[in-house]
Amino acid sequence: MFQVVLLNDDFTPMEFVVHVIQEFFSKDRETATQIMLKIHLEGKGICGIYTRDVASTKVDQVLAASRAAGHPLQCLSEPVE
Repeated sequence: MFQVVLLNDDFTPMEFVVHVIQEFFSKDRETATQIMLKIHLEGKGICGIYTRDVASTKVDQVLAASRAAGHPLQCLSEPVE
């Protein structure tokens, strides 16, 4: 299994991060806001745990949406330890 992680940056608006978490990880607004704050305060946050293929697709979707909106938000997947 792989976890999908969003990384903090100083440019992507917090509201956009919350939107991405809600849209691509099916989180409610409160949960998405909590994950966004974790990313902001700790440098990264886990958005979900999936099979390798699903995690890879989620990463691609987030990166495409971020680039389309003109934001440098970084997303990656890593094996669950």
